[in-house]
Amino acid sequence: MENYSEFNIQYIKGVGEKRARLFNKLGIYSVADLIHFYPRKYQDWNNCETVISAPENENVAIKATMITPVKESLIRKGLTLYKCNFSDGQTVIHVTIFNNKYLAKALRTFDEYILYGKVEKSFTGAFMSSPQIEKAETAQGIHPIYSATENLNSKAIAKVVKTALDKFEYFEDTLDSEIRAEYNLCSLDFAIRQIHFPSNENNIEEARKRLIFEELLTLQLGLMKLRDKKETKNNFVIKKDFTEEFFSLLPFEATNAQKKAISDCIRDMMSSKTMNRLVQGDVGSGKTAVAAAAMFTAIKNGYQSAMMAPTEILASQHFESLSKLFENTDIKIALLTGSTRAKEKREIKEALMGGKIDLIVGTHALIQNDVEFKNLALVITDEQHRFGVEQRASLALKSASPHLMVMSATPIPRTLGLIIYGDLDISVLDELPAGRKAIRTDFVDSSYHQRIYNFIKKTVDEGRQAYIVCPLVEEGESELISAKEYATELSEKHFEGYNLALLHGKMKAKDKDKVMQSFANGEVDILVSTTVVEVGVDVPNATIMLIENADRFGLSQLHQLRGRVGRGSEQSYCILVSDSKGENTRNRLEIMKETSDGFKIADYDLKTRGPGDFFGKRQHGLPNLVIADMLEDMDTLMECQECAKRMLKEDENLDKYPLLCDQISDMFRKAEY
Repeated sequence: MENYSEFNIQYIKGVGEKRARLFNKLGIYSVADLIHFYPRKYQDWNNCETVISAPENENVAIKATMITPVKESLIRKGLTLYKCNFSDGQTVIHVTIFNNKYLAKALRTFDEYILYGKVEKSFTGAFMSSPQIEKAETAQGIHPIYSATENLNSKAIAKVVKTALDKFEYFEDTLDSEIRAEYNLCSLDFAIRQIHFPSNENNIEEARKRLIFEELLTLQLGLMKLRDKKETKNNFVIKKDFTEEFFSLLPFEATNAQKKAISDCIRDMMSSKTMNRLVQGDVGSGKTAVAAAAMFTAIKNGYQSAMMAPTEILASQHFESLSKLFENTDIKIALLTGSTRAKEKREIKEALMGGKIDLIVGTHALIQNDVEFKNLALVITDEQHRFGVEQRASLALKSASPHLMVMSATPIPRTLGLIIYGDLDISVLDELPAGRKAIRTDFVDSSYHQRIYNFIKKTVDEGRQAYIVCPLVEEGESELISAKEYATELSEKHFEGYNLALLHGKMKAKDKDKVMQSFANGEVDILVSTTVVEVGVDVPNATIMLIENADRFGLSQLHQLRGRVGRGSEQSYCILVSDSKGENTRNRLEIMKETSDGFKIADYDLKTRGPGDFFGKRQHGLPNLVIADMLEDMDTLMECQECAKRMLKEDENLDKYPLLCDQISDMFRKAEY
């Protein structure tokens, strides 16, 4: 039998070169792509209704006889109506067909048909507008409906799928009979054929169960194999734990979540394998202290550590806080960024190579070719989704497989973390340090603007600062006011005499840093910004966050923005402004008032907006799921995780499963891992 995975769609009967290009638009190049292009829904033409029993505003199948010939009428150029009547034996159905000459000519009086569509009922009979009409003897069954494209409709796709399935007699199974029996799965051949042309609804469920399991198992095996590649021998074994000594340096009591995360890191670094850990926590949950503890223990064991931040200002902030924390120790710390003076850069690089610097903090300047270390044991990247995977890898390549910690302040639902960070161990910081005041969050419409501006003035007059965030940069992008226009309007009409500054994503990095530094230094009273401020510096003096058009942001993004305030001892406020009348929008924004728990907010965002927002945070490709659903199929995901672990334990290279190996390669190749 020919290999269907390599069989070009062009050579399936009825396709050809021209039509193949239409299939290509849908991402279908081979027969394998075609058979995994599953229907998005089905139409059940088996269970026919009568007009009397048919529910209104729902698509139904009605078996009826055509009782009048077709009448044609030209309404205007380009629009022809065809009208005829059918009867289901009890009720006359008045049918209108738009611009379909081929169908109108094919209909024959007194023949029996199935009409599929919505029925409108009245005292004089029933009406159906442009229903699908097929001969009764050939129409029955469950019809697949595919996502179509221009000049290639669902019916045409179904016909080509049927031709392809008929060409290949049997699809060899990727799983053995033991696994299928254990998880009560049908054969792959049955699943593929029934997902496209099901005999009944039960078979659709059986097919879906098998194909969802297969997709999630392929994903889990791929992530585990990826992780195995990263799991290298520990070249920098930590012999002694200095955590207690580190805790004595802290000016506060570490939370239980911090203590557990630190313990996870030290345990990893003392094991036989290199650490690959994500420390994930809400804004202000104390990730930097966890990183500092790991670096302190690595340095006390005679090794060097490096910490990379996405911006100069964030790197400078880490450098200052770590310098203060370690000021009474013998740890030598340095800062290396793009704006470090040339002479100082040379001195730092020499000291790093000679082992005279224990801890280096910096930006991507750390990954330049001429930066070399004596014995780099621990690499930490902050706000990991801001770095491409190549940048993180470049820093790790500065040593022979150093320990890696990535920190993220983007709360991701724990369930989704299994997928997004399947190649990393995860520590979650889910409690905030004691003494933090909750940020008061309010949701209002634009009629409150003057009151809000007065409140901001009063707060600034008392010596504090404010952020004002809006979603767009330039005029003309939509009807929403742009950040540039808004900053000008605020400066001229509402905050005359106050120092306003503008920050947006199209500014040069150097200019952004300059504005942010001015705000951090207290030289700017009000910072008008787009979402580039989402990952910013710690400005404890900023106590107001005003977010315009809040309905335009995901909840998790709003939560990140809110986290820019509430960093000092003063009461802080987040004001969400939206004129949206939609109930869903109002419900989403009310959630922001109800909770400040980033994980709860992320869960709600996942349920209402789907996983796209979260997948977007990872810069290297995560495979797209075709049939599995992150929310609905979480139980299956857990089963697949256990199954994958066992399979790899028994058969490390999956030699028993060559077809599954091909699927893993294909899935992760498409994701450009």
